[in-house]
Amino acid sequence: MAIRLVAGLGNPGPRYTHTRHNLGFRVVDLVGRRWGVSWTTTPVAAVATRGRHPVLVKPLGYMNRSGEALSVVLEEHAISTEDMLVVVDDVDLPLGTLRLRPSGGPGTHNGMRDLCEHLGTEFARLRLGVCGEAPWDDLAAYVLEGFQDVEAPVVERMVAAAADAIELACRDGVESAMNRVNRRVPLSADPG
Repeated sequence: MAIRLVAGLGNPGPRYTHTRHNLGFRVVDLVGRRWGVSWTTTPVAAVATRGRHPVLVKPLGYMNRSGEALSVVLEEHAISTEDMLVVVDDVDLPLGTLRLRPSGGPGTHNGMRDLCEHLGTEFARLRLGVCGEAPWDDLAAYVLEGFQDVEAPVVERMVAAAADAIELACRDGVESAMNRVNRRVPLSADPG
């Protein structure tokens, strides 16, 4: 599997920028800064391309309607879903945890559910754990709120580690990257 497109899922607009649900955008933005790309806005997505690097994509519809936008971008760039890596938040994983997989189902994530309905399940995904220790009752409200101050350092380390994982998967392949990324101790663990 050669990664030719990396898509970060999130919601457009400043109201959502620092929410749990926008980690996919944050990671892809960091990768874009590392690669020195510039973004072009199309009717369905923000897209960045540069030389030998995979295409970076941020669908501009809301999270739960990402599938149609990615279908369009994949078709425009003649890229198969098997050559795509999707970056997404995951409330079922503890904060700071990364999980890279070559394929699979949507889990409880509505954005992933929409992707799977439009594109099938044969694409790689990097899930970023966003479940903090504070209790919550309303899932939608929880993922659309910002991180607590105490969580911010963990989130920054997780975003950087996710960008590293993407670069590793693009260079060495998803299977090789999985062996290193998924064995990590969760980033929320005390480093001392």
